[in-house]
Amino acid sequence: METREAITVDPRAQRRLHVLNHVLAGALTAAQAAELLELSLRQVRRLLAGYRVEGVGALVHGNRQRAPSNRLDDEFRARLVELASSTYADVNRAHLAELLAEREGIVVAERSLRRVLTEAGLRPVRRRRPARHRSRRERMPRAGLLLQVDGSRHAWLEDRGPLLTLVGGIDDASNTVTGAIFREQEDAAGYFAVLTQTAAGYGLPAGLYSDRHGIFWRDRRRPPSLAEQLAGRHAPTQLGRALEEAGIAWIAARSPQAKGRIERLWGTWQDRLRVELRLAGATTLVEANTVLASYLPRHNARFAVTPTDAQPAWRPLAAGQRAETLFCFAYPRRVASDATVRLDGEALALPPRPDRRSWAGRRVMVQERLDGSRWAVADDVDYLLSAAPAEPATLRARGGPRTPLAADRPAAAARPAAPVAPPAPRVPRPPSAGHPWRSSHTGFTKRR
Repeated sequence: METREAITVDPRAQRRLHVLNHVLAGALTAAQAAELLELSLRQVRRLLAGYRVEGVGALVHGNRQRAPSNRLDDEFRARLVELASSTYADVNRAHLAELLAEREGIVVAERSLRRVLTEAGLRPVRRRRPARHRSRRERMPRAGLLLQVDGSRHAWLEDRGPLLTLVGGIDDASNTVTGAIFREQEDAAGYFAVLTQTAAGYGLPAGLYSDRHGIFWRDRRRPPSLAEQLAGRHAPTQLGRALEEAGIAWIAARSPQAKGRIERLWGTWQDRLRVELRLAGATTLVEANTVLASYLPRHNARFAVTPTDAQPAWRPLAAGQRAETLFCFAYPRRVASDATVRLDGEALALPPRPDRRSWAGRRVMVQERLDGSRWAVADDVDYLLSAAPAEPATLRARGGPRTPLAADRPAAAARPAAPVAPPAPRVPRPPSAGHPWRSSHTGFTKRR
């Protein structure tokens, strides 16, 4: 009895089989089949000839189910699997290929090693996440619509000074750096300085684009405090409060690639600004900021681009608004009876009110501004705070018997004094006959 071999046909061979059957049935010509299969007429005729003789087997590749000539032998593959599962069980594939060549004298390509171990069922030590789809975002059409801000911790002074953090902001449409400052750490004061420079030189942006740093927002997953529950919202950070007051929308980036504009700025400055600092001999934070102030205009002249829409979208400060009062630290306080407020345990005195009325019980907003001054704001009026005088010590009588000083003692007191007898015990006396205690209306009459 003749046995037939089962042939597995892939989708491409199935399509060829379908078209060739129509050719043999006379529904299609060989030229039409060549156009449908995207093959030459000679190739189609060769497939037809083989199909008439061998059947479906002529449509599959001749190397099907054949072992490659460069295939690693089974003993060698078993050796690789053994080493990868015992001695080098916790080593990643690239490192394993290097260790096998250095320590075992086994030279094998990393790709071949990965394939062998995968076929043996050994999972990699670290699994790589698949690359996420990312598309390039077009620039904003008008300057001032979006300001990207970030901080870069880098050895800006190389080995001449401390490690510094450069905080800066770049306009998304024009590529103009609107403000930048060196700080010891990435902090809210640095971002306040950048926003103050931006407001003074250009205006207020419509939106601010940054990472999800704790300076900008508080994690909403944490349980709210009692004060937040009563207020019905999570308390904003100092920078978040300032953005709300200035009417600037905050947009959080979920990856460094999302704010690529400013990330590329750091790459440019780590190449150029670092050299400028070295040529200027800057070694301290103050010197670095001086060099940065002189370099910033030259950088903008070199790298700024023209926006698509020439009409800028920067907003001027509203009437009564000032950059130094917007971008600062603010704390609500209640004034004590002595016209003082407390800030970090320090008492700060308020000046007299213009109407000479008392400050006691009033609520004010205490501001710490970037220049170090501290102000109290009440009814849209700023009052400069000063350190309150120290509280005077309260003098009072102390407990215990008074010990006379040597100068107050008489001369005879120098001789040993005679022993003093202890006082006789006190014997209580009974109340007199006319004492109210003996009256009948008190309820305590004497029994007879």
